[in-house]
Amino acid sequence: MSVLGSAAQSIEGNVLTPTGWVNGSITFDQKITALPTQTVDPDSNQACYILPGFIDLHVHGAGGKDTMEGAGAIEVISRMHAQHGTTSMLATTMTAPMSDLENALHALTAVCAQRASGAARVLGVHLEGPYINPGKLGAQPDFAHAGSLEQVQHLHRIAPIKLITLAPEVEGNLAMVRQLTDLGMRVQLGHTLGTYEDGVAALENGASSFTHLYNAMSRMDHRAPGMVGAALAHANFAEIIPDLLHVHPGAIRAALRAIPKVYCVTDSTSASGMPDGEYMLGRQVVHKCLGGVRLADGTLAGSTLTMDQALKNLVKIGLELDDASKRVSTYAADFLGLSDRGRLQVDAYADLVVLDRDLNLIAVYIEGEKIELKDA
Repeated sequence: MSVLGSAAQSIEGNVLTPTGWVNGSITFDQKITALPTQTVDPDSNQACYILPGFIDLHVHGAGGKDTMEGAGAIEVISRMHAQHGTTSMLATTMTAPMSDLENALHALTAVCAQRASGAARVLGVHLEGPYINPGKLGAQPDFAHAGSLEQVQHLHRIAPIKLITLAPEVEGNLAMVRQLTDLGMRVQLGHTLGTYEDGVAALENGASSFTHLYNAMSRMDHRAPGMVGAALAHANFAEIIPDLLHVHPGAIRAALRAIPKVYCVTDSTSASGMPDGEYMLGRQVVHKCLGGVRLADGTLAGSTLTMDQALKNLVKIGLELDDASKRVSTYAADFLGLSDRGRLQVDAYADLVVLDRDLNLIAVYIEGEKIELKDA
């Protein structure tokens, strides 16, 4: 375990705790040691905001680097996202041949065990495929195949797999959902042509969330509710990309009313933080232009979103700041079963972001280490 940032320190402002807003000094070393007790209405007090650090469970890349590149890439990716307030993340792979996945996970072994200075904590791996529907690849390369518990266990021995995206309708995958959850992994449904009934069956067998809700899944119709209908009717968790390009604000708001703990992800690519041009997403060439990332045929291929912008977008479409904060931090921690991240409370990790009144980042702390912001 890294002990970076272990010296005692404190910062003062309007602090968002699990029980509401308080004003004063939050004290911490690697973990939070004391919190203020004076309640406050943050709208009537012009102090800065202190929120839990952002948690992103779907990160493919940033800074010109892609998780599938292997050695060295994840350090660039995790440092770039730390610059935007992400304090914890899951390194996300692409559907790919087993040799490519092995190479990517070997590069993640040491990073998952030890956080580098200036970098977000890499909690583990989000395996997005290859157990998805080949008819709903989205921007995934065409290496999809039926699930294999033996393959997952082999990869898990290389680096810790925390989350797997699969299509429940693919032969053998429904049975594997229960096996994976019994191993302590979270299962999300995505890249799927499954029916409403397939989704409900997967939830009953232990699946607990949906990957980039609405995108790359069967749509909802009033006579054929599809995978989206299963999510809206039954899910407690789902991830969504709030770049206002992948999902219309109205559809985001509909999801927030139906699913108690919708949490935000970036689905960020190597193009994040980079100028317009060509980049790699696994084995796919993607093009960044006009604020989006697409394949040559126009298919959306991840995003350039950062979590600080995700927070701003949620507030822009009408969420209160405390609600938006939960959706970029707390609910993702809840989904992974983490009680010591995603909330500002005594004995939780000192993962926090400091924002000005316009929600611009002033400071980022990861496990007590103050991150030097390049634009600061």
